[in-house]
Amino acid sequence: MNIKKCFVFAAGEYYSCEKPDVDGYVVAADAGYKRLEEWGITPDAVIGDFDSAQKPENVDVIQLNPVKDETDTWEAVRLGIENGCTDFYIYGGTGGRSDHTFANIQLITMLAKKGMKARLFGNGEIMTVVHNSSIAFSADSQGMVSVFSLCEKSDGVSEKGLKYLLDGYDMTNDYAIGVSNEFVGERAEISVKKGTLLVIYTDRATVE
Repeated sequence: MNIKKCFVFAAGEYYSCEKPDVDGYVVAADAGYKRLEEWGITPDAVIGDFDSAQKPENVDVIQLNPVKDETDTWEAVRLGIENGCTDFYIYGGTGGRSDHTFANIQLITMLAKKGMKARLFGNGEIMTVVHNSSIAFSADSQGMVSVFSLCEKSDGVSEKGLKYLLDGYDMTNDYAIGVSNEFVGERAEISVKKGTLLVIYTDRATVE
């Protein structure tokens, strides 16, 4: 199956993020186009209401009404879906306003429930969502990984190959048992039989 990647550049923080290799469909959401200009990356599309940045003049822009239900980042992802993308890399989607960070967590949750992949890049860490499935990390992964239930109860959560193990645990959204686990030089796997997990891992980890 041909998996088409979408790279979304939002208006949040980029921290010390280096220029990524954008081998796919590239969308700038609102002020995210400024970072692409700095990196010399030409987007396939620029979309937003431009309430936080001046509208660019040298590229085609999809102008959104500022009175809307979805964020600019959400609209950028929708554009990626419309162009056949199923694997999403979202930069500049954390930091700044906490409400937008949480909205982007909900956004990657939506993608996971549609059977798509999504990664939300933060300050030296990456967020992803696992829905009724699993994620595996190679043995060379380093640093920490945390797991949280995004629904009232996620049934049958297992964490293997990590410092702290779980086997068929029913994880709830009001008890942070999955915080601050560690990679130990073994292949690691996190899975859930029925439910939705937020997985936050160091950018020194490698997803298989």
